[in-house]
Parts: sequence; C-alpha cells; structure tokens
Amino acid sequence: MARRIRAHALARGRSPQEIAHEIHEQCGPLFGTSRVKAHRLAHGVALSDIVAQVKALYEVDGKPLPRLGETLLSAYESGYKRPGPEYLHYLCAVYRVEPDQLDYKSPCICGRGHSVRAGAATVPQPRAPERLAAQQPDAPLVGSIIPRADDRHWVDVNDLRGPDRADGPLSIDVGEEDIVLRRTLLQLLAGAGVALDGQFLGAVDNLRRKMDDTLVGATVSPTMLDQWEETTYGYGRQYQATPSLRMLCDVLLDFSEVRRMCDKRQPVELQERLCRIAAQLSGLSGLIMINLGDHRLARSFFRTARTAADETGDRRLRAWVTVRESLVPMYYGDPREALHLARKAQDLAGRTPGVAAAMAPAVEARALGMLALRGRGDAAPSARRALVRGRSVFDQLSKTDTNDLVFGFTDRQMAFYEGDTFTNLGDHKHGDEVLSHALTLYAPTDRVDLTLVRLDRAMCKLHSGNPDAALVGGREAILDLPPDHRSDILVHRARQIGAAVQAKHGEIAGLREFREALAGPWVTSPTKEPAPTGERNPVPPAEQV
Repeated sequence: MARRIRAHALARGRSPQEIAHEIHEQCGPLFGTSRVKAHRLAHGVALSDIVAQVKALYEVDGKPLPRLGETLLSAYESGYKRPGPEYLHYLCAVYRVEPDQLDYKSPCICGRGHSVRAGAATVPQPRAPERLAAQQPDAPLVGSIIPRADDRHWVDVNDLRGPDRADGPLSIDVGEEDIVLRRTLLQLLAGAGVALDGQFLGAVDNLRRKMDDTLVGATVSPTMLDQWEETTYGYGRQYQATPSLRMLCDVLLDFSEVRRMCDKRQPVELQERLCRIAAQLSGLSGLIMINLGDHRLARSFFRTARTAADETGDRRLRAWVTVRESLVPMYYGDPREALHLARKAQDLAGRTPGVAAAMAPAVEARALGMLALRGRGDAAPSARRALVRGRSVFDQLSKTDTNDLVFGFTDRQMAFYEGDTFTNLGDHKHGDEVLSHALTLYAPTDRVDLTLVRLDRAMCKLHSGNPDAALVGGREAILDLPPDHRSDILVHRARQIGAAVQAKHGEIAGLREFREALAGPWVTSPTKEPAPTGERNPVPPAEQV
C-alpha cells in the first residue's frame, strides 16, 4: 500500500514529507505504521539504506562510525525503542524533518532546523509536475510523469546515496553469508537440486566465526527475545519432518539475526537470554551438520555453542551442548571420545534430573556397546548399568522435556538408544524387540529417526544370520524416504549394512540390487572425510535427536 501511495504521490509532484504524512494516515490505522517508518517508506528505501546514510553523515562530521544497525532501526520503527538525542538528530538530518514530524516531542540537540541545511541555497518553489513525454516525444511513457532530479524541489535519500546504490546495500550488517543462505533457500523452495558446495559451506563457517567474534566482543527488548525463543523451540517440532539442508538454511538465517542482535552488549538478564538462544541455534546447526555428513563443521558449531553457553552460566545448558557434541565422535570418530564427552555431560548435569542427565548415560551405553563390539571385555556390563541409570533419570523427566526431539529427550529416542545398545552387545533378539517397539512410537514425519531404527533392525537381521532380510530391510528404509530427506549419514549407514553383508557372506545375489538402489539422489557434503571401516559400523548412524 505504501508503494502505491508513493507512486501516485510522486506522479503528482508531492514531496517526501507529504508522502510520509499520507502513508501514515492510510497505513497507520490498518497496520500500525509509525511516522518514522512512514518517512522511510516515503523515500522507497530499505533499512540498510538509512543505516548507510546515517553512517555517511557520521563520516562527514568526522565522528567514529556508530553501532547503529537494521535491528535497532527496526526497533525504532516498531516502537520498541526510542532513539537517543544523537541518533534522533541524524535521523532528522537524513529525512530532512523535525523531531515532531517523526512523532518525537523533544527538540533536536543541534538547535536548528533540518528541512534545509545551513548555508544551502534557497529552495525553489514547487511547480506543477510536467509530463516529460510532452517535452521529449520519443521518451518512453513509463516514468514520464516523475520529475527529473534537477526538477525536483526536494532531496531524496536515493540521491544522497548517489551511484553507490547500484552496488547494493552499504550496510555492514548484511553479509555475504545471508545472501548465500537466502539464495540456497529460494532454490530449495523452487524444487531445484542443491549441492553443498564450497561457497555454501564457507558461508556457514563464516557466519559461525562472526558469532564467535560477537560473543567475545554486544539492544533488544524482552518481547523480541520472547519471539526468538519461541522460534528456536519451534525448530524442535519441525526438525524431523523438514529436510536437513532446508532446515539448516532456516536455522542459520535466524542465527544470523541473533548475531546482529548480539552486536552490542546488553543488560545482564537480556544478554544471558540472547546467549542461550545463540547456544541452542548453534548446537542445532551442529546436529544438522552431523546429518549432512560434515563432522568438521559440526564440531565447530558445538565449540561456538559452548562459548555461548558458558556466557549464561547455566550448567544444564552446558551439559546439553556437551552431550549433543558427543554424537560427533560417536558417528565420525572414536567411541572412546564419545564416552568421555558423555561422562563429562553427566558431571555438568549433576544429580538434578534433566535432559542431559538422562541422555548422557544412554549415549555412554551406546559408546560402550561399540567398544564391546570391538572386543573390550568390560564394556558390556558397564553399558547395561549405564542404560539402567539413564532409564531411571528419564522416568523423572517432565512431560515438556520428553516431548521435544531437539532440546528434550523423548521416549522413542530412549527406546532407540536402548535397542542400538543391545544390538551392539550382540543381544539381537532383545535389540529387535526394543527397536520394534520404538517404531510404534515414531510418527510418519519423524523420518530420520524412523529410518535409523529400521536400519538398525536390518543390522539385527544380519547378525542373526539372515543377510537377505537385512538387505531388503535396508533398501526399503532408504527408498521409502523422499530424495531430499536422504541425507548423507542415512545412505552411508545403509551402505555399511551392504559392506557388512559382503564381509560375512561374500558377493551374494541381492548385493547388486542393493547397491543400485542406493545410487539415487541424496543430500551430501563434499567435505566429509572417508569413514573408517571395521567389522560392524565403527561410524554408527547419526540421528536427529
């Protein structure tokens, strides 16, 4: 509506101040458009343009560049914040208006008017708009009723920016990372195939590094933080049903916004909430990178999450980050490191029942099961004791904690961990029973965990001496997934079943068909390193938990 109002007003030769008044009169009652926002809309520019112009005025005045960003300017326009005397002065200078025209009653600190700069030439009186087509018969009709720059009696923000406008936003708040992520997200929404190339992964890592820099270097309202916390927890409900690459784009775009909000130090209570959101989003990004097969970036995101969690002083949050980080070596490294991190998470969690206090013993049991599979004699009884501890704490969790797949620990996830541990310990019958029960707990949209359970059941069939059933189960588990949900870790896990069948039974008849079925499209990462090989899954399946 503002764009239409501006177009018609320009056609009638109105000034930006008159256009802003008309936008506020028409859009204010309907959309709550403030006078400050109406002036920006009257100029037809983005937040980044105004930020760039304010910074340019600071440079002209010989002052250090301000920390003004799009988030703060948006807070002014939304009424969450009020600009201080200095920022108000520069906003008035950009829009060529007085404070009362921006709906601020206090006078400007400069003590002089902003409609015309001091020393400027007399402003010519407005004249009736002329149709340029009448003066230039060959001129195109489009835009012919808009006065030329030298005919206008006002100065436009676009004029102040000059030729630099063609080069895009001048604000340092919007980085190349946002452009890459938004382009990838648009391609995914359009249904185009997207590969994880070096540019995308570089943008992801650069964004994480910026968050690291901001955390050690950072104003938002409690209402805005409430919205970000709701958004962050909302990802726990979408996590299983959304393809990993699409989810990564969504999470990192929000992560970028949180980083910009951290750009200035906040009051202690707000800073802690902001750091909590940053830790959760960074940890979630690490989990997604596990699913995409890039353990290097996964570790990097967990390091960033630890840095943010340390800022909060919340031991439970630090324990959550640590137990989630333990999944990286479990899937892509040494299970002994996973065991160490799981026990560290238990120390951080303490004796109070919580998500990490329940999940860490279950991760410990899985890691010990893997070590038992490799021949460590004392691992099997320790794994069973860890499962008992984990189940004891899990039974004390609140309903909220057992309903969240990302920031909680659900009953289906607990059953999955138990079944995987029994499978590793060689208790195939008990493992298959527990995994069969886990399948009944998952919803059809819980695609990744559901597939991992089915692949674990296929491995149970192999160890019980039925390789043909194992190949059929593994193939069906992958083919039942839509192509954009076939993340690298799932296909890699299925291929491990094929390799284990070949190692135990040779080149049997069903192997060729099995390999052909796994040759279809899936979401992969070009930077992952080859996984180590072994008798049975030294790189066990990743999961969305």
